[in-house]
Amino acid sequence: MRWSQTFIYTLRQDPSDAEVISHRLLVRAGFIAKVAAGIYNYLPLATRSLAKLSAIVREEMAAAGSAELVMPAVQPAELWQDSGRWAEYGPELLRIKDRHDREFCFGPTHEEIITDIVRGTVTSYRQLPVNLFQIQTKFRDEIRPRFGLMRGREFVMKDAYTFHADDGDLDVAYRAMERAYRRVFSRCGLRYTQVEADTGNIGGSESHEFMVLAETGEDAILSCPECHYGANVEKAEAGALEAAPPWPLDTPDTPREVDTPDQRTIEEVSEFLGISPAHLVKTLIFETDESFVAVLIRGDLEVNEIKLKNALGCLHLQLASEQKILEITGGPQGFSGPVGLAGIRLLADPSVMALEAAATGGNKDHTHVVGVVPNRDFTPDEVIELRLARAGDPCPRCAGALVEKRGIEVGHVFKLGTKYSKAMRCTFLDADGEERLMTMGCYGLGVSRTIAAAIEQNHDDKGIIWPLPLAPYEVDLVLLNSDKEEVVEAAAKLYEELVDAGIDVLFDDRPERPGVKFNDMDLIGFPVRIVVGKRGLESGEVELSLRRDGERRSTPIDQLVPAVQGLLDELKGEIAP
Repeated sequence: MRWSQTFIYTLRQDPSDAEVISHRLLVRAGFIAKVAAGIYNYLPLATRSLAKLSAIVREEMAAAGSAELVMPAVQPAELWQDSGRWAEYGPELLRIKDRHDREFCFGPTHEEIITDIVRGTVTSYRQLPVNLFQIQTKFRDEIRPRFGLMRGREFVMKDAYTFHADDGDLDVAYRAMERAYRRVFSRCGLRYTQVEADTGNIGGSESHEFMVLAETGEDAILSCPECHYGANVEKAEAGALEAAPPWPLDTPDTPREVDTPDQRTIEEVSEFLGISPAHLVKTLIFETDESFVAVLIRGDLEVNEIKLKNALGCLHLQLASEQKILEITGGPQGFSGPVGLAGIRLLADPSVMALEAAATGGNKDHTHVVGVVPNRDFTPDEVIELRLARAGDPCPRCAGALVEKRGIEVGHVFKLGTKYSKAMRCTFLDADGEERLMTMGCYGLGVSRTIAAAIEQNHDDKGIIWPLPLAPYEVDLVLLNSDKEEVVEAAAKLYEELVDAGIDVLFDDRPERPGVKFNDMDLIGFPVRIVVGKRGLESGEVELSLRRDGERRSTPIDQLVPAVQGLLDELKGEIAP
């Protein structure tokens, strides 16, 4: 393709709303253009990269036994009401009405549609398993779309769904999809990890995320270098917690109140009282769907809200307002405690119940209570593991210690079980003629998000450094001295030779200054660059280089095609098969 025949326009300035590197570079390099918040045009360069990734995905889905289909983006409300998610999904579901006032949504995912397809077609165990996928545009009405393609409202996604007669057959498909995802990201030349994850509002019994590793990643990952255990921080478990140090104060028969003026934070209160932060009990008041709950955790730890949400079985969870805390406890925010707290469900982390004695909020302004003994001065309704795992905690599976990395979620696989088949009556007849529910799996891969994640992992201060499999063009042929007819003719001839050799090349034939072309070449990030100019031609050579190192190689004109093929083979050889 000649530059003059495509549509590539780069920018010198960063977009004003860009917060992350991929957003900034995708806009500046002419890959995407903003239409509205979280909605972008995919311009020709982006379309080529998306197509290359989609081709890899299609190959691996086929290898995993999945057949491609395309489902409608706009879905009737009845199907979502059938599954129960019309009311559950929340404001991210874009709800619309047609001219007849019938309700629809723009699909954020397609469990309902695919289940409807299968329940209307498959009736016997002989027709199972079913394995289907699509690559399609989705829409989720994010409250704060940001980071360009990393967290947009409209995005391109591969979603696959499997239907099975039993859990054993589901496990076979689930492991095949895990392998397929690993091959996809390996073939893309990305550094990634697979971690255990929470199933979220999609539901299910088992779930794993695939994370592209990048310092700018918005997700924290905890992993063990010894046994390779890994999990999203929301899902991560930890080994036995180190005990709090011995209680340094006297323990009275009953707790005593201490005036703590202007002492609100854990650090301030513990220093003021002369105790360790581990001796404090934090009391957090949460609002759920229908009620409020008080949660106790050791002062040096944090509550894992995903664990709490799952333990409570609620859809909505947030910290209560200051006014509500005052109404429930009788004291302001920062001074809540379990002693004498009534009329609210009380949950405690085991770290609290293991304390010899503790200090807590006094449920009144500027007051804490010292010498509180768990199970003597308060008794929780339930003791549940609620602490948030953190770097340095012992691994839950071996003697190692957890380390933290940053990652970008690009894939997520779920064992759904019978969540949707039960709600939507998706059944089959088994070998004995008995009606049974199908068990399901679903598997999502963010196609547009992976493109952005690749840039977060591969860039420098000049622009993008594309992994070869995702580059919009593998080779950029740059024409200098466009006012010299002999140079133009020589460059055009080389372009035709590269095309005839099957090389994926963009010919920059613009009548622009060399500096403009070199800046664009670095910004867009073509893996292999060829520069053709008057001075080189006079000596029978062209300049060949790689984007990643910029090392210039003077190459005889008659050896250009094999030299380029050699560099491409070198780059391909570095990518996992």
